[in-house]
Amino acid sequence: MRDGDNRPFSEIYREAALDWVDKDAAARMLEECKTAFLAKLKNESGEKTDAAAERVVKVMPEWTDYIKRMVNAKTAANRAKVHLNYVEMKGWENRSAEATKRAEMRLT
Repeated sequence: MRDGDNRPFSEIYREAALDWVDKDAAARMLEECKTAFLAKLKNESGEKTDAAAERVVKVMPEWTDYIKRMVNAKTAANRAKVHLNYVEMKGWENRSAEATKRAEMRLT
């Protein structure tokens, strides 16, 4: 984790946490707007019934692109969360290694 990065773990963690928050917000925004986007496309489809409009929309490239963006945003948020957890674990490993060194120095 520290390879060439001399910043404190707290700063590395803060940066990773903010990255996850931003990516999670983007993913949640797409999820929350999914119904509104579907309704907009259904209204624009010109179909008379809701079911017919939905069938038309679900094969539209705009709908497919929206779903792909939503899934990709969630995947990016999940990856950022995994990185955040990694930074946290590396911090714990570092503290544990330092505690072990101190204990060994007291024994000698």
